[in-house]
Amino acid sequence: MALVIRVHAALGFLLFPVLSSGLLSNDFPSLGRHRQNFYETLRIPPMQHYYKTVRVQKQMFRTPGNPSSLLASTVPADEIPSLYKEQERLLVERGIAEAELMKSTASPIQPSISKGTGTAKGFASNTALAGTKPADLKAAAKIHAKELKKSGVVRIDNVLTNENADHLREYVFNLRKTADEQVRNAEVKAIERFADVLLKENRCDLTIPLEDELVVDSLLWILQKTPVVQTVSSILGKEACLYELSCLISDPGSQRQVTHPDTPCNSNTDDPVLYTCFIALQDINVDMGPTTWIPYTHNIESHEQFQDETPNAFTGESPKDALLRTKPSVLGLLPKGSCAIFDSRVIHCGGSNTSNISRALFYCSFKSPKVGYPGNPGSIRRELQSKFTITTLEKELKKLQKQR
Repeated sequence: MALVIRVHAALGFLLFPVLSSGLLSNDFPSLGRHRQNFYETLRIPPMQHYYKTVRVQKQMFRTPGNPSSLLASTVPADEIPSLYKEQERLLVERGIAEAELMKSTASPIQPSISKGTGTAKGFASNTALAGTKPADLKAAAKIHAKELKKSGVVRIDNVLTNENADHLREYVFNLRKTADEQVRNAEVKAIERFADVLLKENRCDLTIPLEDELVVDSLLWILQKTPVVQTVSSILGKEACLYELSCLISDPGSQRQVTHPDTPCNSNTDDPVLYTCFIALQDINVDMGPTTWIPYTHNIESHEQFQDETPNAFTGESPKDALLRTKPSVLGLLPKGSCAIFDSRVIHCGGSNTSNISRALFYCSFKSPKVGYPGNPGSIRRELQSKFTITTLEKELKKLQKQR
């Protein structure tokens, strides 16, 4: 939900402003001009597989002699690649412009400090962490949860050992190779292995199966030996649903995304919807395109400003651009094995990877039991959808371990 802009969630914040602004009117004149009330649903193809049509629903255009005519339209299949490329080009250009706006306000995200867990930065060494008492983990989780609720993002170090992170990284790249072969040989559909993404060149969202030993052991470690999931459950409760289990991989050459929230914010009285836990499988430096978060934007005021693209009559700057230019942001320069948990309503984006190393983020998300559909489809294998809460997930992982 995150680092990769999922198409369904991004429509309201990204594609609607791009399409309705008229920027695509040269390719599709009827879509860019004479608009009265425009609602667009586009099916953006995952990987190299294109859908047969892009269906435009509920379009209301002003046409000569008929100011309220209702038109229905489909775009021919052979025009989809050019439409997709044009959208990506515009999004890349906007991402570059936003990076320029935000360059003077960014600083590295700092680890959350929790007393009584071994070090001033909040966590014991990887060796000592295995012996951390449940009471200490609970106390640490309480402190991290307070910061998470306040700012919308928190960093927790030493979640995975270096060795475990290395093994997990090797595992996901082997899994990706297998998934690519399965899709290429038409053994499975792309959507069965990869979540939909925008800016798909050199970037993928690889969904993870639950049964593999390394995944089971890693998740159980995170649940039992670190404060990560306890931080989430202290806010959402233990009946929070496992909503995503995946790995975001940004290869060298991947472009910077435009800023976006993963889910909307409709009221300051709303409970959190979704928390996503990103775990770095390698050290992340600035050249690898770390995630950028804008803390304290998980509120209605920030979302309203973010959606206002009206240029100021005197300065020409929109409220959205003013927010991006002035709000302090934090860069996810995470050490290997560290975790960043963030509120899905926080405005964020993934950066461009100009290094020669792929950046991999193993992640899971948990959805509030009070929420039905959060407005963003989860990156998770179909057989795992809506299957586990935090409580039942831990039980299932223990059972899978015992069955070996």
